[in-house]
Amino acid sequence: MTTSDEFGTKPINYLLRKQAIPSAIGILTLSIYGIVDTIFVGNYVGSVGIAAITVVIPITFLISSIGMGIGIGGSSIISRALGAGKPEKANKTFGNQLTLTFILGIFFSISCWLFIEPILMVFGAKGDILQPTIDYFTILLLGIPVLAFAMMSNSIFRAVGYPKVAMVVMIVPAIVNVILDPIFIAVLDWGIKGAAWATTFSYLFSASYAAYYFLKGSTGFKLSKTDFLLDFKLTGEIFSIGAVTIARQGVVSLLFLVLNNSLFKYGGENAIAVYGIINRMMMLVNVPAIGITQGSMPIIGYNYGAEYFKRVSLTLRNAIISATLLSSVIYAGILIFTPQIVSIFTDNTELIEKTVPALRITFLMTPLIAFQLISAAYFQALGKALPALLLTLTKQGFFLIPLLLFLPNFYQLNGIWIAFPIADLMTAIVCMSYLITHSKKIVLNPSAM
Repeated sequence: MTTSDEFGTKPINYLLRKQAIPSAIGILTLSIYGIVDTIFVGNYVGSVGIAAITVVIPITFLISSIGMGIGIGGSSIISRALGAGKPEKANKTFGNQLTLTFILGIFFSISCWLFIEPILMVFGAKGDILQPTIDYFTILLLGIPVLAFAMMSNSIFRAVGYPKVAMVVMIVPAIVNVILDPIFIAVLDWGIKGAAWATTFSYLFSASYAAYYFLKGSTGFKLSKTDFLLDFKLTGEIFSIGAVTIARQGVVSLLFLVLNNSLFKYGGENAIAVYGIINRMMMLVNVPAIGITQGSMPIIGYNYGAEYFKRVSLTLRNAIISATLLSSVIYAGILIFTPQIVSIFTDNTELIEKTVPALRITFLMTPLIAFQLISAAYFQALGKALPALLLTLTKQGFFLIPLLLFLPNFYQLNGIWIAFPIADLMTAIVCMSYLITHSKKIVLNPSAM
């Protein structure tokens, strides 16, 4: 596995570009797919279809976060193992990741199928939204286990120095979905079910590509049968680090539960559709920050394992600066062209008029999200689960959910939109303070971390 050796020798900015650009391209493509999917549903199914997708998104993310958590937890161990010259531990970790991903992915898919209606109702599928949401989610559940595998694989490819392969794993489902959406939704007139089948097939293609690349042996893993047997000490370490990602998605799902019910209470089905458009645009604005965050993790993990502590601090600093600057540029462009962007999703005049001001309010502090994403990922890469978990939960858990429960009592629907920039600002302050206080220790006294 010599490809990862350059993490400890090449210039940091070169490594960040090499790792972050493919990651950002992959995320950008996925974001564009999400936007295209919403456009087709909005124009051929209507606002009820957008609302149905918005209800399902957090549930799907929560289940797929199992793969993400296992992937990030294991890739942190793999990066540090490679940095410390322990390829056997890296092999064992990967084998355990594969076993865990499929067992848990299948278990949660079946569980959701058995209790589909009450789960969807809890997440805000009420009134006219309920039936199309059931139609959409029932089909989507078929692809969840392979989605979990694809998400897990994405982290592994970056950990062993193959960011371009990780990028393709993310691009493949987007391309497949963009091709199938117009066929299934518009040509065959399958409506919301067509959107679900397009997404499910896209998951299958993504997982197939990842499996093909692993089977080629290019990543350097040499697995024996015993590597697939669960080692409870190792799986405990995977989950202690990966739990940060799972907890983040869990809190995001809880956020959607609170948010969708509040939106329905204060604005009805249209308000949920408004946030569906806002959420898609948030994914686009956060592409640079997420790409750089993912790109920085294997660099930080490898150098920490190799005890190159100054390179760890330099990676952290450069990642935050780059992510904040790039996010700000995209954010400014979206604010300037908000009406034109929103009109792409729907020709419903009322929906456009409600979405434009809501989007501008919720986006006010979005560039600051880089501090939260990178600070949490930084401690994940070091294998420090507790600070990573606390920083991960700061925005949604400590600030946004309480604000969403409190502010609408006084400002109704506007209180929901105002909660977002307040939470972003408070989270940035907390994360910045924590990093300034603790990141110096890694150079001066690594054992104190």
